Amino acid sequence: MLVATLVSAHGQALLDDSLLKRLETVPGALRSQRLDGAIAADLFAEARDARKLEADLRGLLGEAAIDIVVQPAATRRKALFLADMDSTMIGQECIDELAAYVGLKEKVSGITDRAMRGEIAFEPALRERVALLKGVPLSVVAEIIAQRITLTPGGRELVMTMARHGAYTALVSGGFTVFTGPISATIGFDEHRSNTLLAEDGVLTGAVAEPILGKQAKLDALVELRSSRGLTPAQTLAVGDGANDLAMLGEAGLGVAFRAKPAVAAAAHARLDHADLTALLYAQGYTGAEIVRG
Repeated sequence: MLVATLVSAHGQALLDDSLLKRLETVPGALRSQRLDGAIAADLFAEARDARKLEADLRGLLGEAAIDIVVQPAATRRKALFLADMDSTMIGQECIDELAAYVGLKEKVSGITDRAMRGEIAFEPALRERVALLKGVPLSVVAEIIAQRITLTPGGRELVMTMARHGAYTALVSGGFTVFTGPISATIGFDEHRSNTLLAEDGVLTGAVAEPILGKQAKLDALVELRSSRGLTPAQTLAVGDGANDLAMLGEAGLGVAFRAKPAVAAAAHARLDHADLTALLYAQGYTGAEIVRG
């Protein structure tokens, strides 16, 4: 049996009774169940093809700003969560914000965008961008975090709720430890993994420590944490937005593309274009009343 979790756009409650009844006419539908008023609901279906069920539901939704996550109902609750940081758990790309300090944000963000789309390899693109940061004082990082970095809505609730129910959470980023350290602590992750910017006397040298944590390292982190905790692939959840997240998303029991580049959204098991990150709790069957707030 499959379950299709339907989640309204952030800040909206779109699943009224008439819409839910219309969705219940999808082939194979068994029953619906509200998870959080008109914000989120489940639709259970006797079906085997998740992509077809999703497509049928999207056809019934029309232009409604509602996301759909379809998966096997029996394995929806997850015990391991891995997340990308930049443009996923936070709203910015940290390297672009560092580049803004030296007036190179437009140039660096252009390279970032191409790398996230998969048009250029992540590792050389990272080296190229970091080289442009030579001479930037490390002290600006705290200022950037305080003044420019915003947490993605629902992210802290997602991590705290999963942690309360015994899940292990890891922030796995192609970014830098000077950002993932404080940001992972603020959100509540159990651990963080990312790259190390090299500095001398508190000033960036324009180099990054090797080996670079990229696409393969994210996949390796998922496999390592899954194995060390004795979990099955189905018990894992991953979320990201860029091409360097694809291997991790593909290996997870549920790999979700968040506000992702087109190629990433097409390849992931599910995509979130409208809802905030609490959608990943609803997808696991959590109700609104069970979400840890604050």
